[in-house]
Amino acid sequence: MSRIPLSAAIGLFFTSLYFLMAIFAPWIAPYGMSEIVSNDIWESASAKHWLGTDSIGRDLLTRMIYGGRTTIFIATAATVLSFSLGSVLGLTAAVLGGWVDQVLSRFVDLVMSIPTLIFALVVLSVMPVTIPVLIIVMGLLDATRVYRLSRAVAVDVNVMDYVEAAKLRGEGTRWIIFREILPNVLSPLVAEMGLRFIFMVLFVSTLSFLGLGVQPPEADWGGIVKENKEGIVYGIPAALWPAFAIATLAISVNLVADWVLNRTASLKGGRG
Repeated sequence: MSRIPLSAAIGLFFTSLYFLMAIFAPWIAPYGMSEIVSNDIWESASAKHWLGTDSIGRDLLTRMIYGGRTTIFIATAATVLSFSLGSVLGLTAAVLGGWVDQVLSRFVDLVMSIPTLIFALVVLSVMPVTIPVLIIVMGLLDATRVYRLSRAVAVDVNVMDYVEAAKLRGEGTRWIIFREILPNVLSPLVAEMGLRFIFMVLFVSTLSFLGLGVQPPEADWGGIVKENKEGIVYGIPAALWPAFAIATLAISVNLVADWVLNRTASLKGGRG
């Protein structure tokens, strides 16, 4: 087995670091998530507060840790939902074809014709903004992108000889989808999963920045930027830390996704 490339190792390190911090947030955070620990707002970094304090005197490192936990959890859950729904429907449409394909594809085209952010803002403006609602709205909207990709790659695989042979053997639709087609379209789906996860991180951060995402006193990276954006005018870096975290997480996940894509592609090539 070949060694992991340096870029992939760096990506794995930072991705694992963020996920471990999210999982163990209650044990590694120095203070409570909403605990006010200082009378001074935007206090500079010190031995007591490694990243300083935020706009109302809460420990910024603590907010970052809990914010990462919320952001990563929502993004992960929404990505799982979008891929579970979008890929299954996309593969089903490609295999069945006919009116099933037409109905699903035209409905997806209709949803995709509306900008995703505007659609989410309209829906969330009339619904209670809770974490489960955010996950469902984000996952359903993003499932349309996954549907288009999975259907596109499955259409090509569906006409291969081994798929036709499985149909002649009398295999059912479930077998065709999960045993014949899915293993052969995993490479683009894995690469897309990394991109969609990052999109979810940016999506929930944007919604929180606009006030329709994670609601106070819960913390997430987009909300931390919103709470501390005025400090940028005075040279306070409090709003820059969550932006840096989002950027490094995006780069790290993409590095891992690229490595997995190359790895799976080389394995398939070796088998051929």
